Amino acid sequence: MNDMSPDSYVTADGRTIGGVVMEMKNITLRFGGVVAIKDISFDIREGEIRAIIGPNGAGKSSMLNVISGFYVPQEGEVWFRGKRRPQMKPYQVASQGIARTFQNIALFDGMSVLDNIMTGRLTMMKTGLLSQAMWFGRAEKEENHHREQVEKIIDFLEIQNIRKTPVGRLPYGLKKRVELARALAAEPKLLLLDEPMAGMNVEEKEDMSRFILDVNDEFGTTIALIEHDMGVVMDLSDRVVVMDYGKKIGDGTPDEVRGNQAVIDAYLGVAHD
Repeated sequence: MNDMSPDSYVTADGRTIGGVVMEMKNITLRFGGVVAIKDISFDIREGEIRAIIGPNGAGKSSMLNVISGFYVPQEGEVWFRGKRRPQMKPYQVASQGIARTFQNIALFDGMSVLDNIMTGRLTMMKTGLLSQAMWFGRAEKEENHHREQVEKIIDFLEIQNIRKTPVGRLPYGLKKRVELARALAAEPKLLLLDEPMAGMNVEEKEDMSRFILDVNDEFGTTIALIEHDMGVVMDLSDRVVVMDYGKKIGDGTPDEVRGNQAVIDAYLGVAHD
């Protein structure tokens, strides 16, 4: 018996891609007289890895900020799980099951790896501040539960040996992995990754690519990512949307995007007859 919805399909590597989970409809975002995003529409399907690419200044991070609630577009609509999303604060968006990492690492350098990852569980904590401070009853049980979940993520990302290390002492690549761990601690249904491999060497990129694929495969997490390394994008992504100067110039599978002349021109900076 086939339990998949009519919109679902199975990829060549056996993963199931479901229906549309998020849709950006005619999004326009301005900062004063500067148009960062101009009338862009695209969707993200459940279970896929969706890449957003483009040259520097294309508006990619602005788009991710719209999805995560940091920016509110002047025009257009954001739809999530079949409903139009009203204007929301970032913490309200997070409570819907959307988590993200940042282009510039945003961790607490003086705190341990474990404590940094624990902050990703904040939206799930139900006990009051007083109970947490006294650490008894429900608060104790709740924190123990959250720590168990965090330890599973630490094992999953293979960072057991640095769990008690202050983040400020870690090399760049491991900080990126800790930031991914903190996002995963929120148990997101949609994970937004803003240049997860920026500044990494080849070995670190290979590790991060493996973890992203494992998160998608083992947790079933839908992923939208911004990345400049085209080799990584083409290897990881199910579909790619391409932006240039705030406009959408391409959208499709990696092969379709690779053969799109507008995309080639934007990246090479030359015109072709």
